[in-house]
Amino acid sequence: MFRKLKEEIDSIMMRDPAARSRWEVFFLYSGFKAVRAYRKANWFYKRNHKFIARWISQRARHKTGIEIHPGATIGKGLFIDHGMGVVIGETTVIGDNCTIYQNVTLGGTGKDHGKRHPTLGDNVLIGAGAKVLGPFRIGDNSRVAAGAVVLDEIPDNATAVGVPSRVVRINGKKPCKNSFELDQIHYIDPISTEICMIEHKLASLQKEVKELEKIQKDIKQNKEKI
Repeated sequence: MFRKLKEEIDSIMMRDPAARSRWEVFFLYSGFKAVRAYRKANWFYKRNHKFIARWISQRARHKTGIEIHPGATIGKGLFIDHGMGVVIGETTVIGDNCTIYQNVTLGGTGKDHGKRHPTLGDNVLIGAGAKVLGPFRIGDNSRVAAGAVVLDEIPDNATAVGVPSRVVRINGKKPCKNSFELDQIHYIDPISTEICMIEHKLASLQKEVKELEKIQKDIKQNKEKI
């Protein structure tokens, strides 16, 4: 038990530059407390003591602002940074060494039965405010940008941005030089890309309108001559 606790703390120390000591992580980090509570609740859930499991998870929710269903499956080294507003659904599966920021939802769409929530591979990063909704997989070493809404599967080693999300990079290797690098800034801006496309289409339509106006003017002149 103590070895696992140390591994969890070391994982956070490695990824969070603001963490100054292991004691700080142990006593003050809401994400660490929420994951510890989930481990206890999951133990009871697997043994069919579901009322106790839910009681533990709801108590942790009130204390930390992080709601993790005790039926979720979570690997080692999960780091929930800041954490407030994080929701992790019952059939969610999270791999090893994943990072989740505040206001993230790993939820369902309400249309599915059985497996309703997403599966995250290893070393996945989910940016602040992102929503991952549905029973599909986010591949190993992939990143979801802040504010993205993911409704479809994302392959390994990919970066997804936007609403709804789209993959903007697959480079055949880890998207970071270091799998623990926390970079939520250097993304292609999907909004500016869409604006450029709209401007290009508008310019094309304006050109067509001018050509039609010219044709209409020529027809009118020919009629007057006749």
